[in-house]
Amino acid sequence: MSTSVPRRALPAAILATATALLMTACGASSLPAANGSGGTSDSGAYQRILDKAPVADPAQIPEGSLMATIKARGQLIVGGTDTAAVFSLTDPMTGKTTGFDAGLAAMLAKYITGKTDVKLTQVQVANREALLQNGAVDTVFATYTITPKRAQIVAFAGPYYSSGDAILTKKADNSISKVSDLNGRKVCTESSSTAAQDIKEHAPSAELVLFDTNSECVQAVQQGRADAYVLDQAILLGDAYREPDKVKVVGEPFTTEPYGIGLALSHPEMKTFVNDWLKKIEADGEWAALWQATVGAIVPGPAPAPPAIGSAQGS
Repeated sequence: MSTSVPRRALPAAILATATALLMTACGASSLPAANGSGGTSDSGAYQRILDKAPVADPAQIPEGSLMATIKARGQLIVGGTDTAAVFSLTDPMTGKTTGFDAGLAAMLAKYITGKTDVKLTQVQVANREALLQNGAVDTVFATYTITPKRAQIVAFAGPYYSSGDAILTKKADNSISKVSDLNGRKVCTESSSTAAQDIKEHAPSAELVLFDTNSECVQAVQQGRADAYVLDQAILLGDAYREPDKVKVVGEPFTTEPYGIGLALSHPEMKTFVNDWLKKIEADGEWAALWQATVGAIVPGPAPAPPAIGSAQGS
């Protein structure tokens, strides 16, 4: 079950506008165009943000810390994805990965090493904790919802963003507009996601179908193997952006999902360091600028206030 942290990242009015934009789109031309670097963003503004991103004072990276190891390596190893429009999407033509999560990862890499060099390791919902625990990745940026249960296994910096479970359906399906409409329907989500429990709680008579990945869930809806797909609205908006003629996001979010930056419990100094970095980029306006260049490309209005660091149970 999601925590009860107030949703601050996407106010209801902004969410409604974004959803309406996607629901009424007649084709790709009805939405802001994705840029050539592969993300849904303003590529010029995006690069300028990375160029201006701060670098930590050497005193903030003590010898023996995980930050020192990363700095000596010259590269941040990030668990994430390259298929999430708006958050982390790779352009197959250029190989560049852009988006809100991708941008934050690059900024954190620069803060530690002085350069935006990130090695991306693909993760799925089921293996994020294991990769952090065994040291295969330094951190996870993957629309990773903070929960008390997960916080017993890994550490979370943040929250740095807040979303909420929403519903994706076929473009032509007008029979589903709210969570209660899912009762008696076949509803899919990603296995091991918090959305699976949320569906059971809010639509107890829905038939739950689990898939490993976001793309499998979207495909199941398109092919009629599921009536709806429930996951974080932030992710579903990206899915609808890419397939505006086939799917749409309906209704308002019915849960709150605070996103955290996943870290290993064995390196508590890294959590303190990352939280201090988040506070800095939020105070300096860099968080808002990155939001505007990525999520703001499809969500109208000014950048919202980020959620307070440490405000989610488990952060």
